[in-house]
This record gives sequence, C-alpha cells and structure tokens, in this order.
Amino acid sequence: MTTKNIPSDYRLRVGVKGGGCGGMSYSLGFDKAKPDDQQFEIEGINVLIEKRHFMFLMGMQIDFFEGDEARGFTFINPDIPKRHDQE
Repeated sequence: MTTKNIPSDYRLRVGVKGGGCGGMSYSLGFDKAKPDDQQFEIEGINVLIEKRHFMFLMGMQIDFFEGDEARGFTFINPDIPKRHDQE
C-alpha cells in the first residue's frame, strides 16, 4: 500500500450497502479508523469493518478475478447455499 500513495494511517475498509430485492452489495476502499470499527490484520493488510456491517461479512471470502471479458473483486460466502437460479 505504501507504493500506491495511500497515507500510512489509512486502512482497507470492507463494508456493505443496500439490501432488499437486489440483495447486498459490497464496498472496498481506504479510510481512517473510526472509534466503533472492528480492526483486523489479514495477511499483513490492516482491515476495518464497521460493527453494524460485521454480521453481513462474517465468513466472507474476497478475491480478485481477472478474465477475458471482466475483472474485479469477488465476494463469496461459502456458508450461504447457492441460489436455485444460479449455476
């Protein structure tokens, strides 16, 4: 992170947005820690999660996918059964 001009007091923030019919959407960004944040170190990366988002992110696996037609971060929770309309 130091090579990407991210200030040293910033951490990777993982969060959730939305809900309803479309389900949850997830967010990634860099931010300073807030008093109510849960703080973790995962493989040398300092991670922040708001307490109110933590229950939606428990067990979540984040990965980076790079294919011929798309690339980006994927959020997968192996504890949630696959929907019937997905392959």
